[in-house]
Amino acid sequence: MAHRFEIRENKSGEFVAYFCHNSEAIFWTEGYKSKASAKNAIESILKDGPGADVVDTTVE
Repeated sequence: MAHRFEIRENKSGEFVAYFCHNSEAIFWTEGYKSKASAKNAIESILKDGPGADVVDTTVE
C-alpha cells in the first residue's frame, strides 16, 4: 500500500507519528515521550480524520 503511518524516534528521544505516501512524509505529529502515545495519535487520526472539516484560511 502506498499510504502508511510510521513511528520514528527523533534526536530528542521522542516518538513521532508520520503519515507517508510513497515513502515521503506528508505530515507528522508532535513528539511524544512514549511510543504508546504516538500510537494513540495515529488511532485518533484514523478515527476522527475522515469526518473532519476542511477550512481554507487563505485570502485570494
